[in-house]
Amino acid sequence: MKRRLAAAAILACLGLTVTACAGGLTSLDPKRNPLSKSGGLVVGTANFSENVILGHLYAGALRAKGITVTVKQNLGSREIIVPALKQGDIDVLPEYQGSLLQFLDKNARQSAAEDVQQALEKTVPQGVKVLPYAAAENKDVYVVTRETATRYGLKTLEDLRANAKDLVFGGPAEDKTRWVGLVGLKELYGAEFKDFKALDTGGPLTRGALRGGDIQVANLFSTDVTITNNNWVILEDPKKLVPAQHIVPLVNEAKANTTVTEALAALNSKLTTEELSKLDAKVDNDKEDPDRVAKAWLDQHGLGS
Repeated sequence: MKRRLAAAAILACLGLTVTACAGGLTSLDPKRNPLSKSGGLVVGTANFSENVILGHLYAGALRAKGITVTVKQNLGSREIIVPALKQGDIDVLPEYQGSLLQFLDKNARQSAAEDVQQALEKTVPQGVKVLPYAAAENKDVYVVTRETATRYGLKTLEDLRANAKDLVFGGPAEDKTRWVGLVGLKELYGAEFKDFKALDTGGPLTRGALRGGDIQVANLFSTDVTITNNNWVILEDPKKLVPAQHIVPLVNEAKANTTVTEALAALNSKLTTEELSKLDAKVDNDKEDPDRVAKAWLDQHGLGS
């Protein structure tokens, strides 16, 4: 639920320092969060457009309650942002239920939303609180062009067992080692692909590679309107490889007071999958700025300042 940016690129773009430990870069420098120490909140986001939109939605809803908020967007994948939240470098993070759970517990196989939520509440790191999830859901989906679906008779992920050897799979680099990715596709569906191309997280590189024929199976997101616009085919997932992926806020437990939790709950109650898809389209297709798109939506729904 994401692509690992090169450390140098993160530093150059954000002007941040990071601390290193076994396994690589894991957090932003905790000294770079003065707002958090003064009572304000820092909202962090992963490095793909929808998560950036969500970060600005969270920030706007919190500002409307009189909280000082800054947004640090495009920080990278979970390997960076989840430890950053745990260490207090950021205070709030928009996440996705199932992908987060499997990041925290590689053996987790819960699928239904309530089951995933209960497991998350027991699995999140100490000092981190998972809040109730939104109606909105954005799931990983495996997509082929209409031509590929017709040529190989592809309707479900089960159909890949006999055909994957002739197909190239494309998605974020993490797909190579994650359950919701090549690992689960092989173990659950017997799909072993001709090749894997590490691209971006459901973004223009992956969509362009699918459109151009460089890959035949793409990991995209269910809220991506370009799937419908291109008449692409989402392969059904009868064995439920992909768990529930409702949007869920993660918050520094020390900052999860009533004002914060109620502001995010009010946002969650109005954020549906359809609304999230519309917001994505404004940014990805219409090239509008995520912060302005978020502000307009909050004002429209009575949640802005």
